[in-house]
Amino acid sequence: MKIERREQLKRIEKLLQRFRVVALLGARQVGKSTLARDFVDSQDRAVTFFDLEDERDLSRLHEPTLTLEPLRGIVVLDEVQNLPQIFRVLRVLADRPRTPARFLVLGSASPDLLRQSSETLAGRIVYHQLPGLTLDEIGADNLNRLWFRGGFPESYLQRTHEDSEHWRRTFIRTFLERDLPNLGVRISARTLSRFWTMLAHGHGGLLNASELGASFGVSHTTVRNYIDLLESLFVVRQLRPWFENVGKREVKSPKIYIEDSGLLHSLLKIPTPRDLEAHPKLGMSWEGFMMQQVIHRLGANPDDCYFWATHAGAELDLLIVRGKRKLGFEFKRTDAPRITPSMRSALDTLKLTSLFVIHAGQQSYQLNKKVRAVAAGEILGEFGR
Repeated sequence: MKIERREQLKRIEKLLQRFRVVALLGARQVGKSTLARDFVDSQDRAVTFFDLEDERDLSRLHEPTLTLEPLRGIVVLDEVQNLPQIFRVLRVLADRPRTPARFLVLGSASPDLLRQSSETLAGRIVYHQLPGLTLDEIGADNLNRLWFRGGFPESYLQRTHEDSEHWRRTFIRTFLERDLPNLGVRISARTLSRFWTMLAHGHGGLLNASELGASFGVSHTTVRNYIDLLESLFVVRQLRPWFENVGKREVKSPKIYIEDSGLLHSLLKIPTPRDLEAHPKLGMSWEGFMMQQVIHRLGANPDDCYFWATHAGAELDLLIVRGKRKLGFEFKRTDAPRITPSMRSALDTLKLTSLFVIHAGQQSYQLNKKVRAVAAGEILGEFGR
């Protein structure tokens, strides 16, 4: 079985029409190479593909200018972080008159990759993050399967939940023991495994860097560096707090989420959907998963996404700010949500344009003029692009 990612293919096509270099970034195994090869197959113009984990292709690029300069059409460079010095060559090639070739570079977002490309290709490159599989790609009927297994294609497509869990455990081990060292990370796999697992147990909660640091015998600065590292590799999400000058004591620490719900369940050692239903992190797992789906469906930039909370207890799970419009979202693992005092406080304090309560029931309906309860299975219809 293969899932067609048509919207992603269209997005790459449009970006390559506008920019000379497109960087397709995302977590390891999220489907970047497969998508790029599907894109190549859809082209009627010349395409050249280099896999920079293949020693033969690396050898071909020993003199990158001599190899790349004659090429025309689309040039794909997969796992480009293995050859970061190539960005200097791409800058020269991208500035040629009439742009005889455009470049699609794929990477796992190592710090070196981002730094090299931003310094040498400013104004010539655009970044596009490839997420895991989403509801608009697999259909709302498969929501629960996607929630439990997560969005990595190989995890989602396994024959059984057991096979999916085995794939995710292998991914975690390989990510820690091979991929991170290959990206230049010098933190031990055992330390990062413990740290990642602790973040999973705090999924959806406020970051307390000092408390985490005390558990590891490191400073709060080191904790933040670990989190920044995992976020830069697309396996952790930091959701920033929104501040309003409203005379209330507001929470100013970020919330931490494991980016993929399937990896969260593996880190928490939750082997089956039945076990998930009985787990204390059920609600937080649902919140993180549905938050990711809503953000993707609305095409929201990460810089426009926040949460809001006060020390008095009022809170809002997700706030998306678009100019003067403020859209609020609550995520409830229930089939009959109601307006709460916390929601009323968010509506009044933040002057929300609308507030949506995403729930696990089957029907969507208005709770009042500004508040709408939206069934999780209907978000594709409720939030059109």
